[in-house]
Amino acid sequence: MFAEERRQKILALLHQDKRVIAKDLAERFEISIDSIRRDLTIMEEQGLLQKTHGGAIPSMKVRQPPLAPEQRYGEGSPEGHAIAQLAVSYVRERDTLFIGSSSLTYLLLKFLPEQMPLTIVTNCMRVADALREREWIDTYLIGGRVKPSGNITDVLANEFIRQFKFDISFVSGGGISDEGIFVATPEVAAFGRGVSAVSRRRIGMATHRILGQDGFARAGAVEDLDVLITDHKADQGVMDRIQELGVKVIVAKTEEVAQT
Repeated sequence: MFAEERRQKILALLHQDKRVIAKDLAERFEISIDSIRRDLTIMEEQGLLQKTHGGAIPSMKVRQPPLAPEQRYGEGSPEGHAIAQLAVSYVRERDTLFIGSSSLTYLLLKFLPEQMPLTIVTNCMRVADALREREWIDTYLIGGRVKPSGNITDVLANEFIRQFKFDISFVSGGGISDEGIFVATPEVAAFGRGVSAVSRRRIGMATHRILGQDGFARAGAVEDLDVLITDHKADQGVMDRIQELGVKVIVAKTEEVAQT
């Protein structure tokens, strides 16, 4: 097999599985792991992928458009469910929480304990609507201009958020790495920084697909997080670099997810 043909097959595997491991590729193509590493280096230089510790992940554009609401607020992946369930374990009775508009934080709603008195503040109409019939939860929707997505992140929202204090805010985005926490627009980044400033604890949530990725607008430093929860497919090198910055990284196990 020619090297170029092999690289095309590697790229197809990457698009299918969203991650490739150098050791597995060497066994699959029956060549040395050094040859695979050279392939990955060449492909990274061509902008086709991003190398990680032990393998590679798809190359991402700096600015990623947000998902449409019908995609963002779906059932979620098994890894997302595991992360959300573990994140909810930090919640205590009568806590005041901030739950934002990301697909991952939306999954928190599935695992909030029944009949546990809570106060929840959100900038997401989908979240507020899902919570409005839970009489044991006091739900507050941030004011401001409503975007087509149903989310509110403008200057008015930033002013509004300063009136609150949160026991816990749950933090996610388009990418989380040792470089920071990244989102799609400067407006959303500014709002995220505002939420962080009024939170006693900040719990980060990132599947392996966004862990190690950066992006267009930096919403804060990863060191701002008290805990970062990810899944068992996350890159160990990325986790190590984040832990070296003093952030506790916890891996959620999909097999421990409760039926909802």
